[in-house]
Amino acid sequence: MGEQISSLPSSRTNSILFYNYGMNAEHTQWITQTLEKLQRERVIPRLWAHDHTLWNSEPTEITNRLGWLHCTEWMPARLHQLTALVKGLQKDGYRQAILLGMGGSSLAPHVLRQVFGVQEGFLDLQVLDTTDPDTIASVERQLDYNQTLFVVSTKSGGTVETFSLFRYFYNRCRSELNENEVGAHFLAITDPGSTLAELAEQLRFRALFLNDPNIGGRYSALSLFGLLPAALIGVDLHTFIDQASQAVQVSQEETLYPECQNAAAMLGATLGTMALHGKDKVTFLISPTLERFGDWVEQLIAESSGKVGRGILPVVHEPIGQPQEYHSDRLFVYLRLDGEEEFDKFTIALQERGHPVLILPLAGRYNLAEQFFYWEMATAIACHLIGVHPFDQPNVEETKALTRQFVAAFKESGKLPTPKPDLYTETVDVFGANSAQSPQEALQNFLTRATPPAYLAIQAYLPQTPQNDQALQNLRMALRQKTGCAVTLGYGPRYLHSTGQLHKGDAGNGYFIQFTCDPQETDLPIPDEVGSPHSTIRFGTLKLAQALGDYQALINQGRRVIRFHLKKDFPSAIESLTTESQYKRPIKTNSQKEMRL
Repeated sequence: MGEQISSLPSSRTNSILFYNYGMNAEHTQWITQTLEKLQRERVIPRLWAHDHTLWNSEPTEITNRLGWLHCTEWMPARLHQLTALVKGLQKDGYRQAILLGMGGSSLAPHVLRQVFGVQEGFLDLQVLDTTDPDTIASVERQLDYNQTLFVVSTKSGGTVETFSLFRYFYNRCRSELNENEVGAHFLAITDPGSTLAELAEQLRFRALFLNDPNIGGRYSALSLFGLLPAALIGVDLHTFIDQASQAVQVSQEETLYPECQNAAAMLGATLGTMALHGKDKVTFLISPTLERFGDWVEQLIAESSGKVGRGILPVVHEPIGQPQEYHSDRLFVYLRLDGEEEFDKFTIALQERGHPVLILPLAGRYNLAEQFFYWEMATAIACHLIGVHPFDQPNVEETKALTRQFVAAFKESGKLPTPKPDLYTETVDVFGANSAQSPQEALQNFLTRATPPAYLAIQAYLPQTPQNDQALQNLRMALRQKTGCAVTLGYGPRYLHSTGQLHKGDAGNGYFIQFTCDPQETDLPIPDEVGSPHSTIRFGTLKLAQALGDYQALINQGRRVIRFHLKKDFPSAIESLTTESQYKRPIKTNSQKEMRL
């Protein structure tokens, strides 16, 4: 399996060994020096002692954001509540659960549903984290309200997307069910004292679960925000927490040099060290069974590290190419589930090309619990190394504030204040076209100076359909081949809660390609108040306001942005942006599906 760089204490499933296919002598020396420094400065014991000076001279949003270190201490005492909840739901005939959440409240449940599926007799969980009306309508068509539970999940208790979805589905339940039954179809996960906690009591929700308020959203996978949804689909929580507890124990080891016995420290040292040496595009290769882990780790790294002009860019779900296509700003991380050899040959080819590759073998699906903790702690360590505060998100509020301004303008005038397009065709309007004669030329002009270590970010405020996915991944591959840059893809508004902070807080090397559209079906109203039929805004308007708000926030930060507003046949419109013959060749995604440009 390659040269072993550290023999770490294994769990009973032997899952936490690290291998360095592509770590050459220089890379290894860098990491060794970092581990020696971490040990000399007593970083591990200081972290466990909640020493805020690891990241900032002030304790704000640090000393009250380290509760994730202790999830495995208090979660076992809550398991009986989760077991009782699930048994009650099964007895009452519930068969489906819709989780309404964003970012840290939705990404871990999304991963768990993909990795573990639904055990027989448990609830089929679907995560809804969008304001796209076509997607919401598609989910609603599949519902039997009599058998559906809605999980309203938000730390702050006031996330605009989550509350908009909650108000919409609460009203729909009132129209489909007897009024005295509605509350039994809702439960809440939130922090003590939040608006949602108060509403859950007032509206007589089936249950209200209060999480530790000292846990930030993106560090909450092993808390109630992750484990309650896991219970609904039938994950064995005792085994899951046991695996996480072993990771916690390993991560307390203070000896890092000359032989590292701490998996999280080794991972954090690698991430931080490579970023400091210009390899700040962490590119994930993930076994198909675990593929959605990339969505969770993307938010964790990007939102934690991308600020004060610095950042580590996570690249997930990227179509694979030839090793020579990748620039020297890459660090590859391969999460390999035992028995799934999807990327073995590719990692060997990367190593032969000289790219650094870190391989993390997992013996089974339950080792995902270990990975959640290792990556949380490793990210905190990496942020210490690059000199950023990992637990705040200072640039996120700017987009929210601008979105509120667009919404307020709409409510006052009945329309969103949008500029005229610089270029328009039958299928697409282009904003930021710079005197181009066609959408293709507009994109080409936009990317004229895009070369590594710059990166490109596709921001898609579109319905997430297989057809749109395919077209966007094709575009992504073509852009990488054209520029040599790492290319990321995020659906809006979800990415605002994952990579949005990094986009506006890092060194400013990003090129942002935004896609927007109008609803393709009937737009859906957002009730102004819970239970009220009155609505002054619809989901399609809110989604476009969010796109425009982030567009303006990027401009305000001096970022380069272009927007394509699609009118019809979205996949064809996207594909038409890169029609040059030199980009037409077969490619494979992380799931090894054939795609053509």
